[in-house]
Amino acid sequence: MADTTNVSSDLIWEICRSNNAYLVKRKSAGGSQFSKDPLNLMNKHSRKYDGFVNNKAVGVHPAEKGGITLITKRTKHQNRPTANKHEVTWAGNKSGPKSSGTKRLLELSPLIDGLFRIYRGIVNYTAKQNYRADLRREAVARASAIRQSNQEKKEVPEKKPRGRKAKAAVEKES
Repeated sequence: MADTTNVSSDLIWEICRSNNAYLVKRKSAGGSQFSKDPLNLMNKHSRKYDGFVNNKAVGVHPAEKGGITLITKRTKHQNRPTANKHEVTWAGNKSGPKSSGTKRLLELSPLIDGLFRIYRGIVNYTAKQNYRADLRREAVARASAIRQSNQEKKEVPEKKPRGRKAKAAVEKES
């Protein structure tokens, strides 16, 4: 019984809802409120997503070499902040086991296999640990956004002159 907290999550939310270290208020955007909490998947200041309030919370962060780190909050050590987080990391450059459902896509690119392995790993980890099912889709979406932001940007090709007047102007210059 010593591992449980003495205060309910609802009471913590009511006390910390208007002022906390993670809260970011923006008056210019219509009074929007955001959160910098590392266990907040949507960066939205709400009871559902804030990690410091909930007993079970999920966070997704970038890892080295294009990988993804899944951080979960343990319910066992709630009064010890350093001991109540568990991290699982998937490397971005390795391909995992192939599944039969995505065989055609996996033949096309080994990168797609790595992506499916990461997303499948996030879903399986949260499902097997009986972890918040309402955050699975958000966790995969966050991992997808992180992977997409790590990709190199393509160079924008030089615009070609189009139309009769534009081609005449280019010929005039040269």
